[in-house]
Amino acid sequence: MTARSPSPTSASAADVESIDAAVPLIRVDDDPAALPRDAWNALLARAPLPSPFMRHEYLVAMHASGSAVAKKGWQAQFLSVWEGDELIAACPAYLKGHSYGEYVFDWAWAEAYDRHGLAYYPKLLVAVPFTPVPGSRLLARDDAARDWLVKGLRALATKAELSSVHVLFGDARDQRALTGDGWLARQQVQFHWTGDGVPRRFTDYLQSLQREKRKKIQQEQRKVAEAGLRFEPLRGAAITPEDWDFFYECYTRTYLAHRNKPYLTREFFARMAADLPGQWLMFLARDEQGDRVAASLVAIDETQRAAYGRYWGSVRYIPNLHFDACYYQPLAWCLEHGWLRFEGGAQGEHKMARGLMPVATHSAHWLAHPQFREAVADFLEREGQAMDEYIDELERHQPFKSAPELERE
Repeated sequence: MTARSPSPTSASAADVESIDAAVPLIRVDDDPAALPRDAWNALLARAPLPSPFMRHEYLVAMHASGSAVAKKGWQAQFLSVWEGDELIAACPAYLKGHSYGEYVFDWAWAEAYDRHGLAYYPKLLVAVPFTPVPGSRLLARDDAARDWLVKGLRALATKAELSSVHVLFGDARDQRALTGDGWLARQQVQFHWTGDGVPRRFTDYLQSLQREKRKKIQQEQRKVAEAGLRFEPLRGAAITPEDWDFFYECYTRTYLAHRNKPYLTREFFARMAADLPGQWLMFLARDEQGDRVAASLVAIDETQRAAYGRYWGSVRYIPNLHFDACYYQPLAWCLEHGWLRFEGGAQGEHKMARGLMPVATHSAHWLAHPQFREAVADFLEREGQAMDEYIDELERHQPFKSAPELERE
């Protein structure tokens, strides 16, 4: 399937009355910086599931750094709803010329359109670019404002003659707003660790795992230690520009090793260091000479007491270094500080052996073509049943000791 550039028929901020004549204060902007930062972040703060990735600064950095822009297939079309001068609802939306960087896969749908001589791209996507982290997507003062946002998405898709609208990794309130009127629900799975807020040592946590799981983790960490590596956690302002430079080298190497170009530019991370420094935690691995060998980057949210594994890389291959840098070190940090959640990213059953359990994630989809909508609805119903069975099966293979085993100890 050949990716297409977004259509030039997209709306703009000047088209505020063209989406719905009855609601002239629905607006479309092709630059997130056109929206007021404080008002956006205030809506996010009252959302059920806020995350640092939905902050105005993060989304502006994606655009301003050239990471998620039209020439890369991400043409910003941020929707907002206004009551006078007050921003009452908003969401990040993009015209997409491909399906890369989304993590909710619809390539088969695009191929089916292509086989029938129909254009699937451009489509309208409500998501955070390259960030498969569940969270609130339809930011709104109340349900009525959120409903206008949903109507605006449909109206924009109709006006621009787009094939579809997709809202990815939304929260439960988003899903309720995207029910009926042709919207289709989809469920996938990720693996998250959840804690009880009581600080504890990583060694104590390992004792809660089944013996074979515990032994495997201990062996993996031992091999990293025997290679002479030690980890240094750096938070916020303690991360120097040199640390960020080294991290970006590692990040780039990870993509190049898979013969891909990195999605994010160095400027994006420079903006994160400047605009959201307190929401990043970096683990640097150093060898016995003190030289940097690897780095992993974790986003953190003090309010939610949640951590989100994001990126990693190394300049040297060392067995099991990936697991230690990306799972064990962040998890140990969360345990030590009494945090409540660590999300290890998209996909990966291997995370269960480390104590990250399956969690359902949700998306909603609207397709303009009625026959294709019906076909996709049938597919999603069957996929949903299979996903429920898959999650049930995973739950039956928990890595933790049973209650009788814990009592015996």
